[in-house]
Amino acid sequence: MRRPRTKLGTLAMVSFGSSRLKRIVAAVRAWQAGDGGEPLQLAGADANGDKLSRLAADVEQMAARITSQKAALARAERQQRELLAKVSHDLRTPLASMQGYLELLLLRQGSLDPAEERNYLQTSIRHTERLARLVRDLFDLTRLEAEGMRPASEDFVLSELARDIVCQFEPEALQRSVQLHTADCQRDAAALRVHADLALVERVLHNLIENALRHTPAAGTVTIELERAEGRAQVTVRDTGEGMTSEMLDGIFERYYDSERFGDAGPRGHGGLGLAIARRIVWLHGGEMKIRSTRGQGTQIAFDLPLAGTEG
Repeated sequence: MRRPRTKLGTLAMVSFGSSRLKRIVAAVRAWQAGDGGEPLQLAGADANGDKLSRLAADVEQMAARITSQKAALARAERQQRELLAKVSHDLRTPLASMQGYLELLLLRQGSLDPAEERNYLQTSIRHTERLARLVRDLFDLTRLEAEGMRPASEDFVLSELARDIVCQFEPEALQRSVQLHTADCQRDAAALRVHADLALVERVLHNLIENALRHTPAAGTVTIELERAEGRAQVTVRDTGEGMTSEMLDGIFERYYDSERFGDAGPRGHGGLGLAIARRIVWLHGGEMKIRSTRGQGTQIAFDLPLAGTEG
């Protein structure tokens, strides 16, 4: 038979519970006084224990979420600072070059022969185009990363878009002596219809083809391959270019990827925004972008899109 609890016993239990609660409060305050970088550990925390044990376990979980969020914010702030520094560098370089050439034109006005003058002006235009491209990429990436961004999807034939992109880049491919074409990996691939934002998918293909051509030597090949895979349309841009090492591939889809550390033979993209933009567009369509590459043996980048008549 259960013995009735005495007044003294009840007071002892209340005192013990109060002592445990005070220890929990003291531990939380000590954790708050720190930088929050270390996990909070409370004695007696047990999700299946008594009320105070469950409370301690809940507080530990809450502190863990706070620590994780603080770490994510710190990473985001660091990335923002790095992005600002790199963008500032990329903006200053062409601006300084343009200013130098234009000042030289003014200083030597009338004394330059037409060929020299034309060369200075053409160089200034190239730097202007580089600036315009960087600003456009920054604007586009910001827009694509904005909360609530949704593709304006419609049904279209994927192979027709691929052929249009090939036509756009044919002059450059000929100039570089690179063979550029599309390939249907399956019998019905030419008729694959997707439900996606036509302009955004065109931007993805444009970025990938432009990068592939830039890194494929003369007599090389760049191919757009189309197929149906796992209920999605899959697009692969394959080149026979210089390829990349595993070190180069690490983080290559991050925005403003630092390709300068690999020299002229480094990863694709001026400004380091092209692949970040492409991956974001694919993500907005519920897809994934993957890359495989071997140094000296070329690169292939694949992504998937929702088929027409399915939810993306």
